[in-house]
Amino acid sequence: MKITLLCLVLSISIQAQGTFTKTMDALSLNSSRELKIHLPNGYQKDSLRKYPLTIILDADDLFDIYVSNATLLAKNDKAPGQIIIGINQHKNKDRYRDCSYEEHNSHPIPSAQRFLDYIRSELVSFAIENYRVSNFRTIVGNTLTANFINYFLIENQPSFDAFIALNPTFAPDMPFAIQDKVKRLKKTPVLYYLSNGSYNSNKKNTLIKATDERLKNIENPNFKFSSDYFNQDSKIASIGQSLAISQAFIFQSYGAISTKEYRNHVAQLSPPEAIAYLEKKYNDLDYLFDTDLKIRERDIYAIEGIILDQENGDYLKEFGQMIQRLYPESPLGDYYIGNFYETGGKLKKALKYYKNGYSKVKGSEADATGYYQNITRILKKQKGSISQ
Repeated sequence: MKITLLCLVLSISIQAQGTFTKTMDALSLNSSRELKIHLPNGYQKDSLRKYPLTIILDADDLFDIYVSNATLLAKNDKAPGQIIIGINQHKNKDRYRDCSYEEHNSHPIPSAQRFLDYIRSELVSFAIENYRVSNFRTIVGNTLTANFINYFLIENQPSFDAFIALNPTFAPDMPFAIQDKVKRLKKTPVLYYLSNGSYNSNKKNTLIKATDERLKNIENPNFKFSSDYFNQDSKIASIGQSLAISQAFIFQSYGAISTKEYRNHVAQLSPPEAIAYLEKKYNDLDYLFDTDLKIRERDIYAIEGIILDQENGDYLKEFGQMIQRLYPESPLGDYYIGNFYETGGKLKKALKYYKNGYSKVKGSEADATGYYQNITRILKKQKGSISQ
């Protein structure tokens, strides 16, 4: 009995923080399916945080590679952690029943239509009911399954926000259907990654290249597109490359302000424009990825120089108030507001905020000393003004 209980506890612990397999009854398919499920690091610790959902077809080949890259990106704060569900499809050649199409009209065959219904109605619902998934959803496929994922794009309202199509074996009419759909996208943005390579047959290569050109030339702010062509012999190697590059593309706006972003979009801004840029960046992240991510302190420091060096520090107060809203426990907001009043000669108010900041210091003795120097400087100024 004790051994059974211990095994149950261990099983629950493993399922709450890593990768595990689960057999799920699929009513639409009148069968069961084996799923691989990955929960991101820290999933247990924060009971309120939600994570983007990624569905991976051909999980037998793609799942582990995708998870490795997702974990690395999240660890380096280049992407949010993801809840990843893969469907194993190689047993009994399930992928052909799941994802094949009719040659004469490019529609899914009847069993593939049922598989569409399973993913849309059962698998996504299962994820929502059992895990803390956000509204942002990605789907991944390779060759035949990379064509199949497009049925979720061309429907009236796309079921996914991001599509990763590796070396797709397109149905004859699919490229035109994709092109027509993404031209008309409104409201909800769609991100699309497409890979191809010299290892594909001439016929397949030509079709993917033509599709690539069509999608590149579409001007729709709601459609973000990226593609790669690998001039190499190994299709297998291209899978790892594609899954890494595609995730970096999909989540490129998630990371902190990079040197390139600062140089191209921030450096020339005025203080109010820099503050507005930072707030918009994080509002957009919240809208796109459904994540309640506070402005990173690293990004606050990125625009600090603009606030301090321009317009005589007139926006130090606004900058400090923004930091106070985000990090009320930090002394940094009080410091900037105190600096604003000190610059303007309002020493009494400056002293108040410097004292508030000093009371919040929880770091080293050097940090406390640094903040206390603000107080002593103001006291000396006050004393000097009185003696005059």
